[in-house]
Amino acid sequence: MANPMMDLESLVEKTPDADLLREMISFAAERLVELEVGALAGAGYGEKSPDRLAQRNGYRERDWHTRAGTVELRIPKLRTGSYFPGFLKPRRMTEKALTAVIQAAYIQGISTRSVDDLVKALGMTGISKSQVSRLCEEIDERVTAFLERPIEGEWPYLWIGAT
Repeated sequence: MANPMMDLESLVEKTPDADLLREMISFAAERLVELEVGALAGAGYGEKSPDRLAQRNGYRERDWHTRAGTVELRIPKLRTGSYFPGFLKPRRMTEKALTAVIQAAYIQGISTRSVDDLVKALGMTGISKSQVSRLCEEIDERVTAFLERPIEGEWPYLWIGAT
């Protein structure tokens, strides 16, 4: 069965409306960023307010990879404190998923070169052998803890015989 998300991505990329869709996503993201930064700073961009808690200090560029393609974001920097858009937080889940894929490939015995190819096929930049090793150290620690755990007490089991 084909992955419906992959079909959606290829369909969106091929339509003439892909640029319009990315522009709409960019517009909405910019408005969300402005609202969040305004609330965090205590005042909107260029607004004078006695309740202001922080001033802006330029922007940092960030590419946001969406199903409609890459959207370029300008994330405001603050002179005091820091800001990161709330809607980008799920990226950590993506990073966890990528880590899980790399670890699963390690368990299956796939070479680090093949893991690098897999990461590139997922649309990310490559990964080095040492990065793969670092990510997989966690697996080794868990396996060791599992193998060295004490086996005590009663363990329920089910015996099934079949011919």
